[in-house]
Amino acid sequence: MGGIVAIVGRPNVGKSTFFNRLIKRRDAIVDEISGVTRDRHYGKSDWNGKEFSVIDTGGYVVGSDDIFEQEIDKQVELAIDEADAILFMVDVESGVTGMDEDVAKLLRKVDKPVFLVVNKVDNTKRVTDAVEFYALGLGEYYIVSSINGSGTGELLDALVEVLPDNDEEENELPRFAVVGRPNAGKSSFINALIGEERYIVTDIAGTTRDSIDTKYNRFGFEFNLVDTAGIRKKAKVKEDLEFYSVMRSIRSIEHCDVCLLLLDATRGFDGQVQNIFWLAQRNNKGIVILVNKWDLVEKETNSVKEYTQKIKKQLEPFVDVPILFISVLNKQRIFKAIETAVEVYKNRSKKIKTRVLNDVMLPIIEKKPPPAYKGKYVKIKFCTQLPTPYPQFAFFCNLPQYVRDPYKRFLENKLREHFDFTGVPITIFMRKK
Repeated sequence: MGGIVAIVGRPNVGKSTFFNRLIKRRDAIVDEISGVTRDRHYGKSDWNGKEFSVIDTGGYVVGSDDIFEQEIDKQVELAIDEADAILFMVDVESGVTGMDEDVAKLLRKVDKPVFLVVNKVDNTKRVTDAVEFYALGLGEYYIVSSINGSGTGELLDALVEVLPDNDEEENELPRFAVVGRPNAGKSSFINALIGEERYIVTDIAGTTRDSIDTKYNRFGFEFNLVDTAGIRKKAKVKEDLEFYSVMRSIRSIEHCDVCLLLLDATRGFDGQVQNIFWLAQRNNKGIVILVNKWDLVEKETNSVKEYTQKIKKQLEPFVDVPILFISVLNKQRIFKAIETAVEVYKNRSKKIKTRVLNDVMLPIIEKKPPPAYKGKYVKIKFCTQLPTPYPQFAFFCNLPQYVRDPYKRFLENKLREHFDFTGVPITIFMRKK
C-alpha cells in the first residue's frame, strides 16, 4: 500500500470537496465495475503512479459548537492513529480561528508529516491573506482552491514524496487481521489464540502505535496477526460512532492478506459490519466471517443454516465466503477459524496455469457466449490470470465494451465452480485481443 492520508479540519473549510477531487477519477471507475454503495469518507487516489488511500475524517458532524470541539479532537486523533500523512485544511476566508489553533496544537506534537492546506485561495489578494496561517506554528503551507483544483498539483507532489512505498511487503508469512465492530469480541478472540501472557509481553509501554504485529506459531500454523496493538488500545475507548469504528479498520484491512470479520451473533450482520466487509472486499482481501457468541442465540428461532442464509443474502453478489459459528468465551472452533483463514490465504495466492484455465473456460464460453449487444456478437478467444497478488483474470475478445456485468458474474461463478476461490474477491477484465 502506498499509505493512508487523512484530511482534518473544522467544518465547512472544504474537506469533502477536496476529498472528492482526489478520489473522483478512481471512484467513477470502481463504481461502474461493482455497482457498490460507496462510503463517502474513504477512497483510493493516485498521483504520479503512486496509489494511496484517503480518509475524510469529517464523517460525523453535530450541530452545537461545544460538540464540534470534541468531534474535531476525535477526528485529529483518528488521523494521528490511522494515517501516514495528515492534510490539515483551513479556510482563507475565515482566517485563523480558535478551533484551528486547537487542531494545530494537537498536530504540532505529531511525528507524522503534516501538510497545512489553505483552501479557497482563488485570487491574488487571498494569496497574501494566507500569510497569517504561519501563526499556527506548522511551518510552510500550501495554497489551493478545492473548487477549481488550483494548487493541488504542488501539494500532491509533496505528499507522495513522504508516503511509504507501494511494494507489497514480500512477507512469506500470511498476514491476518481481526476486524469487526466494537464489543464483538476481537480482543478476546486474539487472547484466546495467543494466550493472555503473550499479550502483556508484546505490549511495550509507550510504543508509538504504528502497527504491532504479533507473530503466531502454534498447532502447525504460522502467521502474523496484524495490528493487534490497535485492537487493544481501542478496547479502552468507548467507540460510540459507527463512522469511527469503520474508519479504524481501514489500516488493518489494508495491511493484511485475510480479514477475520468477527460479528456478535446477537446483533447480526448489521450496517456497520457490512461496511467493514465491503471495505475488505473492495481492497481485494480474503475474508472469513466469524459469528461469535453463537452460544447466546435462541436456538429455537435460529438455526445455523437460516442464519447463514440471512448473512449470504446481504453479501450478494459475493457470497462465496466462509461463515463459521464460534464462541470465543468457550473457545469453540477458534482453531477452525484459523485453519479456514489459512485456506483462504492459499486461495488468494493461487495461480492457475493459462492452459488449464483455457481448457476449462473456453468450452463453457462456447456453450454460453456473451449475449449479442446492439446486434454485435462478442467472441472471447483466450483468457489468462494476471500476475497480481490476488486473483484477477483477463478475457481477450473483439468487443470488450459490449460485455456486461451479468456476464462477467457468470464467468466469475464458473471460475469459482472449477477452481477454489472461496473467501476471495475475483476481478475480471475484458481486454481487446
